[in-house]
Formats: sequence, structure tokens, C-alpha cells
Amino acid sequence: MSKIKPSHRGISIIHSRPGAARSRRADSQAWRAVCLLAATVLLCAQGLRAQVETVEGPRSAPIWVSHGRVEGHLPSRSSAAGAFSPDSSLLAIVSEEKVVLINLRAGDIHKVLKPHLPEIVDLDIHSADFLASNLLFLLANGVFHVKGKGQVTPTPLLAFQWDMIEDRQVGKLDAVGSKGGFSPARYFPQISHLAIYKDGNFDLWNPRTGTGGRITISDLTQVPNLYEFSPDGHWLLLAQIQTASAADPTVVELKAHKFVDSLRGHTGTVLGMAFSRDGKKVVTACEDGKVRVFSTGDWKLLLTLSGHQGPVHRAEFSPHGEWIASAGEDQTVRLWSAEDGSLLQTLSESQEPLLNVAFAPDSSFIAASSEKIVLIWQRQGGN
Repeated sequence: MSKIKPSHRGISIIHSRPGAARSRRADSQAWRAVCLLAATVLLCAQGLRAQVETVEGPRSAPIWVSHGRVEGHLPSRSSAAGAFSPDSSLLAIVSEEKVVLINLRAGDIHKVLKPHLPEIVDLDIHSADFLASNLLFLLANGVFHVKGKGQVTPTPLLAFQWDMIEDRQVGKLDAVGSKGGFSPARYFPQISHLAIYKDGNFDLWNPRTGTGGRITISDLTQVPNLYEFSPDGHWLLLAQIQTASAADPTVVELKAHKFVDSLRGHTGTVLGMAFSRDGKKVVTACEDGKVRVFSTGDWKLLLTLSGHQGPVHRAEFSPHGEWIASAGEDQTVRLWSAEDGSLLQTLSESQEPLLNVAFAPDSSFIAASSEKIVLIWQRQGGN
């Protein structure tokens, strides 16, 4: 009898015992028969090749696996999608005066940036968004400090670009809303603009080109604490409008500068809103613990996703629109099918309430943030 033993190269080596000649002759005859059968099968297969179609098997369900945690936070007032580099290889995490760049493939720290500005100390960075593979857009506050003068003055909100490779400021330093009276600034990665609001006016500015404009909504007489622009520039959603009793977000048609509809069905304050990348759907995160999906244009409620045990702070579509990620007070991220609303997975590694969540541009990673910790998950399957 033969003994089979795997070699180091993964090839099976067959060792025969002495005195097994008859067995070897039988094996030789069997081997000729196998070869003849294989040749017959090959000829048949060649004849049928033109008639056979390749049928793809069912796609594997995606699974997200914990990929680590880092001290710091993602943007708190707007989408965190801009914290991912365009090629999904890096994640920018803010930690007080530093920006920590995480190499997502290797799962380690790529670089730590400590931006510095002339005559400004105690820099406190609020957000870091990628404008290009080597360029970050930063929002921060600090303190003016001139050598030889004892007086120190807090800065307004500062906006500037930072070259990650050369580790230096690029372009000029801008003061945002320095005249006062503006609501907190928000950067919108999908439209690459920074926005601030005051007295019915939304001022928008593209930090890369330096261009901007103003949108006036004359019917808007109270401050909206939450707002979201559609990627195509056709729509503006307003929520948490001061003194308003209704919880449902208001829809503004930007071409007409008018209120045209609302997203009905909310039974609590809406805490987050996001359009899909193609602009065809909207997802809302609500204090009532629900995630809701609406169609754009007719503003119909398509799905109500239930599962969070407490307020949901943020929900976002994956780049191709097939999944939704939501982050909540219950310390979980939940992954849903955007098609039928089924719950795909619950990520419960966090020990703190989660305030924001986003997909990498290629959907291979998810990042979620509490006030002090950023958690990362990597996707397996679902290609």
C-alpha cells in the first residue's frame, strides 16, 4: 500500500513499499484507463464549449470585520466621508492639534501631522478632509500670539490647506464668518464646498478653487441647525429649524429658492441627513431611533429601518448606494440593505455613543466616531 505525504511545496509525494510489482502493474493499467477517460471528456467538452454559458453564482453577503480603533474624532457636524483619501488607502483622524493619518491597508499609523500657523498658538483642529491625495482641508481655532506682546486673542474659525507630503501650509489662511452672527460652518465633501448660514443666506465657498456664491431663501426666517445639499445642486434639506414645531425636514428647490415639500413621518428631532451619491435617495437619522429612506423628487417614504435602541445620530449610503450605515446612541453601527431595508450586520465594538459614520470611496472600509475614539471596520465579501 502507498503512503501519501505532502511536501513543502504542496505536492503530494508517493512512496511505495518494496515487493509491490503487481500493485504497480495494476496501477499502470488503471492510469491508462483514467487517461483515456480524461481524453474522451476533453473532446466532449470542446464540442459543447460553444453551447455552454458561464453562470455566476450568488454574490457573497458583505461582512465587516473590526480593523482597529484610534484616539481622536471625525467631523461632528457634517459627513465624515471626506476623511478618507480618494483611493481609500488613508483615513485622517483629528486629535486636538494633530492629524493622524491611518494606513488602512496595513492597519497602522502612516504619519502624524502637527500643523502650525504663524503667530497662532494652541491650535484646536475640528475637521480634516481630503481635497486630493496629498492635500487636506482643515478647519481649526487657535489663539493669536505676537512675540513681544502679552495680549492674546482667540481666532475666528480658520480654514486652510495642508500638504501632507511636504508637511506645510498651502495657499492662504482664511477666516470663516469673522463678522459674526453665522451658524457653524460645515464642509460638504460631495459638493466640495464649505457653507455658512446667516439671515436667510447660505454662503458657499470651494476651498480648492477659491470660488463661491450665495443662495438666498427669503422664506427662511429662522436658523436651520442642520442642512444638506444634494450632489446635483437641485435640492436643499433643512432640519432643526429654530422655533419650528414640526420635526420633518423641509425641502427647498434651489432653482426656485422656495420651500416645495417635506420629508414626512418623523416622530423626533432629525439628527442627520444624507443624499445618495447619485442624488436619487435621502436617508435620515432620527432621535426616535429610526432610519428612514426617501425618494428624491416626489419625497416618498420608501423604508423605515428599526433596530437602534436610542437616538440615531448619522446615517449614510455606501458610494454605490447598495448599503446604508447608521451610528447611534446605543454604541452600535448597523449595516442595512438600501434596497429592501434588511439588517445585514450590527457592529458593537464601541463602548461609547457613536456620532458619525462613513464609507471609504471604494466601500472597503467603514469608520465611525464617538467624541474621543474612531473605530474602523474592513469589508470582506460582497464584491
